[in-house]
Amino acid sequence: MVKNTIKKDSDEFKSMFREYDIRGKVNKFELNEESVFEIVSAYARLIKERGIKKVVLGYDNRDCSPSFHDSALNALIEYGMTVYDIGLTLTPVAYYAQYRFEAEGLVMITASHNPNGWSGFKLGSGFSRTLGKEEIKKVYNYCLEPFNYKGNSGEVIEVNVREDYINEVLSRINMGENKPRVIIETANGGAGLFAYEIFERLGCVTFLLNADPDCTYPKYFPNPSDKLACKTIQSLISHPYINADLGLFFDGDGDRVGVTSKDGNPVYSDIVLALLSRQFLALHPHEKIIFDVKCSRTLSETIEECGGEPIMWSTGHSFIKSKMHQENAILAGERSGHIFIGGDEYYGFDDGLFAGAKLVEFLSHQTKSLTEIISTLPKYVTSPEIYVDCADNVKYKVMDKIVKRFKELYPDNVIDINGARVEFENGWGLVRASSNMPLLGLLFEGKTRTDMQKIKEIFRSVLSEFSEVSSYWQNDDE
Repeated sequence: MVKNTIKKDSDEFKSMFREYDIRGKVNKFELNEESVFEIVSAYARLIKERGIKKVVLGYDNRDCSPSFHDSALNALIEYGMTVYDIGLTLTPVAYYAQYRFEAEGLVMITASHNPNGWSGFKLGSGFSRTLGKEEIKKVYNYCLEPFNYKGNSGEVIEVNVREDYINEVLSRINMGENKPRVIIETANGGAGLFAYEIFERLGCVTFLLNADPDCTYPKYFPNPSDKLACKTIQSLISHPYINADLGLFFDGDGDRVGVTSKDGNPVYSDIVLALLSRQFLALHPHEKIIFDVKCSRTLSETIEECGGEPIMWSTGHSFIKSKMHQENAILAGERSGHIFIGGDEYYGFDDGLFAGAKLVEFLSHQTKSLTEIISTLPKYVTSPEIYVDCADNVKYKVMDKIVKRFKELYPDNVIDINGARVEFENGWGLVRASSNMPLLGLLFEGKTRTDMQKIKEIFRSVLSEFSEVSSYWQNDDE
């Protein structure tokens, strides 16, 4: 297996080791069978030093995933690991399998919502805990060192946890009388293997779009943040033969969910978190709820109204998970669709299917529609996530300069825990470096559309000062 032809000190190889996971393009410079073996070997060394001997191994629905799985398996065996091989799966199912088999290690081969031609890893060290920034740096540094291979001393146990996982989800849902009609989009990703059965068994009339896993993704990639990919579910939800009460769009590896209301409008995940906050704080008063810098003021104000404690934190599933456990919070989430439910309710990892089921549970106990319930929340106008190109090798340095510039302009208004979130009286704007792509992400919110537009123009002006940042705003709704 080991050919030693990968240039591990190259910029391309190093760029894959990101803030909260490892992602790269499938090519001879970044991810291929040889580099996967090297990276997983370095990870195996890390967890072996921590006394971890059992690892769950799974992979998402991409054409490269089976061969990368084989390379990863060989690396884990070389390091003497007992490997619970769950095959083609979803990230939350792999997290669940760690508990099921008492395995603190995890190798989930996935690039999540990144397009075809990419792959990567979510690596675990402990339960409901993925590697953080410094640990990922350590994996990279181990890649640069010679390996001391031990030979085939590990063990492989092939297991199927699908039914156990589905039963676990169902056991934690208490449906009311008003079971909603649900339309589900999986966009030919792996979630199609799980979603229909879960919501049918919850008693919902369920309609499923693009359910069969297809590595070519003939319609669109399973990314609920992509406006174009959401058009099908938004147009079909009110079809007279369907007439669904809500739509749920699960991403390729199942750890994110996008929601559509009956009238075909997107319901961003910070609004979903606001609804779940009402549900959980009614049962668990005064609890802490964690959310990322991209979330609406609607969420923080709702948490406070319900007697909870809102805590803003950095975007990134490992950051949010870590903060959630540090604060012993019952609920956490990101606007991108990662929702974490903990306490007595669940395990504290991001699970799009479970979050969708909890939202359905909440609605089943209401007499009003999703849209009517949302209308009772504090009201703001929020943009979609907007992206501008900025090269991977300069984006963080550029962001440091942008943060500094905003602090010069608005010294008392900048939250800099993750990029620059600039607070104004009638709204806010955010710019931050994407951890997974050569992009900067932007988001805007105002009490009115006019307020939001004014903040957008301020950001356009500031970003125009930096030649490394593209002037073309992708996914803008204007």
